[in-house]
Amino acid sequence: MQTYGRQPVVLESGKGSLVYDIEGREYVDCVAGIAVNNIGHCHPRLTEAIKKQAEKLIHVSNLYYTEPQAELAEQLVNVTGMDRVFFCNSGTEAVEAAMKLARATTKKTDFIAVEHSFHGRTMGALSLTYKDIYRAPFKPLVQEEKFVPFNDAQAIADAITPNTAAVIVEPIQGEGGINVPSPDYLKEVRKICDENEVLLIFDEVQTGFGRTGTWFCKEQFGVEPDIMTMAKAIGGGFPMGAIAAREGVSFNRGEHAATFGGSPLACAAALASIDVIREENLIQRSKEMGEYFRNELSKLTTESFVEVRGKGLMIGVQFDRKCADLVDYGRKHGVLLNCTSETVLRIAPPLVITKEQIDRVVGVLEQA
Repeated sequence: MQTYGRQPVVLESGKGSLVYDIEGREYVDCVAGIAVNNIGHCHPRLTEAIKKQAEKLIHVSNLYYTEPQAELAEQLVNVTGMDRVFFCNSGTEAVEAAMKLARATTKKTDFIAVEHSFHGRTMGALSLTYKDIYRAPFKPLVQEEKFVPFNDAQAIADAITPNTAAVIVEPIQGEGGINVPSPDYLKEVRKICDENEVLLIFDEVQTGFGRTGTWFCKEQFGVEPDIMTMAKAIGGGFPMGAIAAREGVSFNRGEHAATFGGSPLACAAALASIDVIREENLIQRSKEMGEYFRNELSKLTTESFVEVRGKGLMIGVQFDRKCADLVDYGRKHGVLLNCTSETVLRIAPPLVITKEQIDRVVGVLEQA
């Protein structure tokens, strides 16, 4: 089914921050599978872990325990600073799980999301996703529209009702255009939720696992959510999702499930990915390379350039016109880029990108 706006290129292989098409052309990958390949393409630790686990056990379901799942649960509790985890298979599944958990915990039904949010395309997550182009064909959704402006804590306070179960927010908006909130916004939202006995959900699907220069973006704002969603980079490229929750917020037996959630193969991939992030100091690298990248991008002289924003290697380059042609130009000159919100180039390369590769990307954009 032709649901994707694909670029006219067939990719065949990749290594680090580079990918190659079937004709042998090389590209600097500034998309990374949409913030997925944080440790780079086909990292040997990851591929070896997948091979080794595939030879032992691929799937048994959650009717039984497996060592990789238990080990990964422990690792995620460690890196998130939270208390419980639930495994699923994608970001939108993680949001669905978070919604169910919020309803089960609070016995309330409603959610507040923010403008320009993106939380997924399944029916529950779609209810919290802002763009009407995604929502309109599938109404009625799980709840009626209830969006408030991003970076406006008072708007959240005003929108809360006795039926509000949770507020959900991306610490940095991804699909919405790499929008970074003011330093105190999330702290204010946390206070408002506490005062009104409403749960706070952070969607860290895109911002997680070192993307913004810390394990999770919440660390940079000094705020702890009640529930946090994660996916994308968790498996280093292998499909996986999860939620983490604080103590006292947990499903009871039978309240939720996922046949493939936390499979031995997925967990082995995630464990290898986390090990690589630690051992290769990729979180610090994300911070340093992100600062260098943003500084170089800020020097662009094209008339349509407006600003560059973001944290770590989650970068948005704002233009005063649509930027689809920049994506085409980049591809033709060996750089893979992604345009979001029509006027923003979303740059989210593997965290292993080098300064030389960054210079190559900036050079292409300057020429464009």
